[in-house]
Amino acid sequence: MGCECSKLNPCCWDSQIKESVAEAPDVENEGNSEVDDIPAFREFTLEQLKNATSSFAVENIVSEHGEKAPNVVYKGKLENQRRIAVKRFNRMAWPDARQFLEEARSVGQLRNQRLANLLGCCCEDDERLLVAEFMPNETLAKHLFHWEKQPMKWAMRLRVVLHLAQALEYCTSKGRALYHDLNAYRVLFDEDANPRLSSFGLMKNSRDGKSYSTNLAFTPPEYLRTGRVTPESVIYSFGTLLLDLLSGKHIPPSHALDLIRDRNLQMLTDSCLEGQFSDDDGTELVRLASRCLQYEPRERPNPKSLVTALTPLQKETEVPSYVLMGLPNSSSHTPLSPLGEACSRGDLTAIHEILENLGYKDDEGVANELSFQMWTDQMQETLNSKKKGDVAFKQKDFGMAIQYYSQFIDVGTMVSPTVFARRSLSYLMSENYQEALNDAMQAQVISPVWHVASYLQAAALSAIGTENEAHVALKEGTTLEAKRNGTSGQR
Repeated sequence: MGCECSKLNPCCWDSQIKESVAEAPDVENEGNSEVDDIPAFREFTLEQLKNATSSFAVENIVSEHGEKAPNVVYKGKLENQRRIAVKRFNRMAWPDARQFLEEARSVGQLRNQRLANLLGCCCEDDERLLVAEFMPNETLAKHLFHWEKQPMKWAMRLRVVLHLAQALEYCTSKGRALYHDLNAYRVLFDEDANPRLSSFGLMKNSRDGKSYSTNLAFTPPEYLRTGRVTPESVIYSFGTLLLDLLSGKHIPPSHALDLIRDRNLQMLTDSCLEGQFSDDDGTELVRLASRCLQYEPRERPNPKSLVTALTPLQKETEVPSYVLMGLPNSSSHTPLSPLGEACSRGDLTAIHEILENLGYKDDEGVANELSFQMWTDQMQETLNSKKKGDVAFKQKDFGMAIQYYSQFIDVGTMVSPTVFARRSLSYLMSENYQEALNDAMQAQVISPVWHVASYLQAAALSAIGTENEAHVALKEGTTLEAKRNGTSGQR
């Protein structure tokens, strides 16, 4: 801070905290603009989501919770290359399928640039799954509490709380004022590093499940009394997020309020923010947090008045979020590897040479559990088909390669992402582009983090004529390859 923390002037808090907060006047709210490039809510089949997540592979888990919120979130990719997040509930979470569908459809009607919007759901047998936009740049908790390169700047922290308030205002205006367990893990960053509120929190973890899974020290007092979440409870949780952003730590509200009453604000503010904000701005944010954390729910502000209070505080409004966050621009060009470059320009001859040199080393670690009976009866024939396919592939006899690789695949006793990759290229050479895409996607189902599969998808999609989707697949291949090689790359 440019000022001494003790200089923050709390003289006006006591009287203002005790007053009920009046309804704020209407303000122009850019966060309320709905988006039209997101597809309408739909129901997915379980098979579609299995394919998208490589059968819910452990490599695709992006978050999971314990006993209090027994569900797991996976990243995935649909056939049209749209990246998704899939929340898989505990099997007994929603026993009433109709109630789950009704609730999901209601949330699925929301469309806003401040939300990680809900795209669909799946309700088959005991499975209950939600599908949302995938946010590739981690959570607020990661950037605020577990940062590696730089602490979050003051201007970005202010942007986060404004966007969050705008998201809550939009949801409230659409009749969805209840948000369950609002915390730093519910705030996500999109490909441009803009903060968004996860749509998953608009539904409970189960029909009768708890709305809060965090430590009781952070739970709204009325929830402890009644077990019910109210719109005012959401504002209380918003107040705890304001404290998180001000302090850079997860401070229990009771302790924070004690620090405020004792004027011990130096203990409350993040030392990493020194020189980045003024006395007045710090005072206003602390005052707003205090109002949100009032014991009596009726004395807390509503989302509209939060937006009104936070809008004038915004700093560096012309600076893109990815710059403030120190993250790569989603549109910036990352240097491509030889395979990525070959797939980008559709150089099938170069792709063939690279796959030949790569061989089968990336098949190591792929599980192939075979019984002794399978080994004796079918293994030799299967291996012969693969060997003949490899000979044809090397000699560029792609028709025969397709035939022999198909024999190997159809027997089904072994799985090999490399065989699917080679057959994919063989289909590309034969101008069977959809078949090539299918094989490249199947290779990724077998090996979810294999960059070669993504690159081949890019080549097939480009051949089909879907350049935007090809660009997405190419970018994903670059990211996976960078991670594999231990270099930096945007997730």
